[in-house]
Amino acid sequence: MSEVIPSKVLYIDLSRKKWWIEDRKDLFDKWLGGIGVAIQLYKENVDRDADPLGPQNVIIFAIGPLTGLFPMCSKTISVFKSPLNGYVFESHAGGRSALAIRFAGYGAIVIKGSSEKPVYLVIDDRKVHFNDASALWGMKSTETIGRVLREVTQGSGYRTIMRIGIAGEKMIRYANVNVDTYRHFGRGGLGAVFGSKKLKAVVIIGRRAVKLDKRYLGDYMKLYKEIYETAISTTALKKYHDLGTPQNVLALNSLGALPTRNFSSTRFEEADKISGEYLAERYLGRRLACSGCPVACIHIAALREPTGEPYFYKTTFVGYDYEPIYAIGSDLGVGDPEGMLKLFRAIEEYGLDVITTGNVLAWITEAYQRGIVKREDVLVEPRWGDWKTYIEMVKYIVEQPNEFYKTAALGVAALAEKYPEGRDFAMHVNKVEPAGYHTGPAFWVSLVVGFRHSHLDSGAYSFDEKFAKEGRRDVTPSEVAKLVVEEESWRQILNSLVVCLFGRGLYKEELVSRTLKSIGINLEPDQLRRLGRKIWIEKWIVKLREGYDPEKIELPKRIFETETPLGKISPEVVKEAVREIKLIIREEIEKTLRFG
Repeated sequence: MSEVIPSKVLYIDLSRKKWWIEDRKDLFDKWLGGIGVAIQLYKENVDRDADPLGPQNVIIFAIGPLTGLFPMCSKTISVFKSPLNGYVFESHAGGRSALAIRFAGYGAIVIKGSSEKPVYLVIDDRKVHFNDASALWGMKSTETIGRVLREVTQGSGYRTIMRIGIAGEKMIRYANVNVDTYRHFGRGGLGAVFGSKKLKAVVIIGRRAVKLDKRYLGDYMKLYKEIYETAISTTALKKYHDLGTPQNVLALNSLGALPTRNFSSTRFEEADKISGEYLAERYLGRRLACSGCPVACIHIAALREPTGEPYFYKTTFVGYDYEPIYAIGSDLGVGDPEGMLKLFRAIEEYGLDVITTGNVLAWITEAYQRGIVKREDVLVEPRWGDWKTYIEMVKYIVEQPNEFYKTAALGVAALAEKYPEGRDFAMHVNKVEPAGYHTGPAFWVSLVVGFRHSHLDSGAYSFDEKFAKEGRRDVTPSEVAKLVVEEESWRQILNSLVVCLFGRGLYKEELVSRTLKSIGINLEPDQLRRLGRKIWIEKWIVKLREGYDPEKIELPKRIFETETPLGKISPEVVKEAVREIKLIIREEIEKTLRFG
C-alpha cells in the first residue's frame, strides 16, 4: 500500500518513563487504521483478565489514512478496557486531536503502565516529555487545566490537549477525557483509566506535513474539491451547521421517542425550551469545527451572568449537543434552558460524562420519590426539573461524602445492585447508560451488541424511525438483525479511515473507494465491505474472549413498558434479534478461524 498511510506507532510506558517507535506497516497495510488497527493493538497488549484500573490496561489512540487529507476525516479512535463494565470499549473524539497525531507523524499511540506520581505527557515528532503534573492534580476545572497547559506548551503546529478533571483523578467510573475544551472521549470511563495511571493530560503537537505521491496529486486535488463542495452545499450536513444535533429534540419529541423523566415517557412538555431552535435564537454565541472539517457542528452557548456588582456581568461559554440535552434536560424534567446549561457546565468542570451523570441523577430522583432511598442517603430532596439541587448532587458524586454517593460514582448498575427495588427503572445496558433514543427495538438491540454503547453503534435508531414512518408495527427480529449487522460492518470502514459519522451519508462505498485510490490505495467497494466485516468480527473475538455474552444481557424492564413510535417493545423481538446476531458472529468467527 501507499506510504501515505501513517504506520508508525508510538509506545509509551508510564511505569518506566520510556518511549519508543515501531513501524507497524503489518497492521496498517492489513487493517487500514483507526479501529481496525486499534483493536489489533488492544489484542496484543491487554490480557483478558486485566484490571481496567490497573497498569495492565492500555490507552490506545488511532487515526486513519484519510486523516488530514479529506473533509470530515477529523476523528480520533480510543480503545481501552472500560472500568464501567470490564470489557473492551471504543470511544471517539474530534477537536484537533486527529490532525495533531497525524502531523506528529504517528498512526497510533499506545500508553502502558502507571506512573507513581501525577504526570502529563508532551508528544511531538521528536520526543516524549514526561512532566510533573503535581501542580495540576486537584484543579477543579478542566478548562483551567487546558489554559495552563496552553501557556506552558507554546509554539507552532497543530496542538491538542487531552485532560481529565477531578472526577478522573478520583477514578469515578464514568469520568471522561476533555479534548480541546468542547470535545470529549465521553463514554466508557476513559477519564478513570487516565486517573488510575496518574496521567493528568496528554499534549500532542504536530509540525510535520503529509506528502502525497505526485502520481496521484491531480486526482486527489480534484476529488478533494468535489467532496468539499458537496460537504458545504448538501442539506444533510447543513442541518449540523445551522442547529447541530440539538435539532433532534423537537423531532424526537414529535415522534414520541424523546426519553423523559428516566424514560417513564417519551414526550416532554417543555421540549421547545431546550430545543436546538430555542437555544440558537437566544443563547448561541458561536460555532466551532473540528480541524479538517468545514461543517462546524459544535454549538457554543453564551451565558451572561451578573457578578454581584451593578451592571457588571461575566460571559461563560458552554458547548451543547443533543445527547447532553436529553440526559440533563428532558430525562431530568429540566425545562429551564439556562438552568440546563449551568448544570451542563458544572458536570463538564468536574470532567464527568454527561449522559451517565444524567441517568444517575434520574435514577436517584425516581428512587427517592418511591422511598427506595432516603434523605440521609441523598442529603437533598431531588425533584424533577430542580436543576439547582442537581448541581449539588453532582458535587456530592465527586466528593463522595457518604456510602450512597460512593456507589453513585460507580454508575446506575451499581445503584440498582445495592437497591434492587430500583432495578426495573435502572437505565443501563451492560452497565453503560443509554443514549437519548427510545425509538423501538432496533436501538436497544444495537446497544446490546455495540462497542461504543452509543447511538452511533450502527445508528439503529434510524431503522426504528424508518419503520415508524412506514407505519410498521410488525418489525421482525430478522429484519433488525440484518440491518444492524450490515450497517455496523460498514461503519468499521468509516471508523478505520477515520471519517466523522456525521458524514456517513456523503462517504458511501464508491466515494470511499475513490478517496483511497486518489492516495494510492486500491480497494474496490466489495473489498471494503469484506474488510469491514472482518474488522467487526475481530472486535467480537476480543469481546467474547473477555467473557461477554450478548444473550445474557438483561435490559431494564422500563424499556418494555414505555411506548415508542412503534408501540411497546416486545422482549421476544429483542431477544431473538440478539440471538440471530450472535449466531452470525459465531459463524463468521468459525469461518475466520478456518480460512483466515
